[in-house]
Amino acid sequence: MSRPTGRVLTLLELLQSGGTRTVAELADRLGVEGRTVRRYVDQLIDLDVPVESVRGRYGGYRLGPGYRLPPLMLGDDEALAVLLGLVSGRRAGLTTAERTANETASAKIRRVLPRHLARRLDALLETLAFTERPGGFDTPDAGVLLTVADAVRHRRPVSIRYTDRDGQRSERTLHAYGIVAHSGRWYVTGQDAGIGEDRTFRLDRIADARTLPGSFEAPPGPGPAQRVLSGFATAEYRHEVTLRIHGTVEQIRARLPAGVASLEEHEPVADQDRTAERWLRVELRAERLDWLPPVLASLDRPFVVERPDELRHLVAALADRLASYARQA
Repeated sequence: MSRPTGRVLTLLELLQSGGTRTVAELADRLGVEGRTVRRYVDQLIDLDVPVESVRGRYGGYRLGPGYRLPPLMLGDDEALAVLLGLVSGRRAGLTTAERTANETASAKIRRVLPRHLARRLDALLETLAFTERPGGFDTPDAGVLLTVADAVRHRRPVSIRYTDRDGQRSERTLHAYGIVAHSGRWYVTGQDAGIGEDRTFRLDRIADARTLPGSFEAPPGPGPAQRVLSGFATAEYRHEVTLRIHGTVEQIRARLPAGVASLEEHEPVADQDRTAERWLRVELRAERLDWLPPVLASLDRPFVVERPDELRHLVAALADRLASYARQA
């Protein structure tokens, strides 16, 4: 690479770091005169890189928005951060692009990595393990995600075409409070204007989103993430379960997180130490009950099943099986 071409690329990297750079600053960093900086800027503009000239005492040059992404200059740490983000996002299901787009983006960066850095990255990926197996998650449409995000930011209603888990299709007007990533999926939470109630929607089930005229005020109270978790804990399922468990909030949350169950004190006592063990009422809803007895056993805390009776029978059956296993020689 010739020295002038290398300096042009260095100039692009400096501008990509953000802010406005004066001609004097750029000339000093590149080791050239001011008029040479201007010539390099002209070369970038000829390549359709959107370099803007800023007038005034503190003027200079900065990158502006363009009709396409310009060549991106990344340092070693930045390249590693982007690649690991792509790998982790694809592994966790939190990507808005199809798998091929994720893979081609990774390949483009890896293709130009310095050899020493590529070797270190390969070593990391070979030794990296995840605690969960990859899921077959459906990814949301990038256009839908960006449209909803813009509606959230500007507090504007958005019309969505939605397909629920039973395959029923509907068109709704949503006052979206926020977007939440949870357990490998993207969700949007807000008020369904048609029924005047808060709802949570999976973004990958939204086929189309259009911003509507008007505006709304987000209500006070929990943030979007807490609303999503509370929605999961109170969603309509086959079984409604109520328990009393003696322990701390931390002990119970280790097995029954906020997205699964809600907690409240049973017979609260004034001025009680909030970190002390005490009786807590736990409520949750579930489509099946067979997973709950092992979870309650793993808590290793005293508990009482208030409802349903079916869960009480399942717990007793598990206890009998464990006792029989323990008696075997």
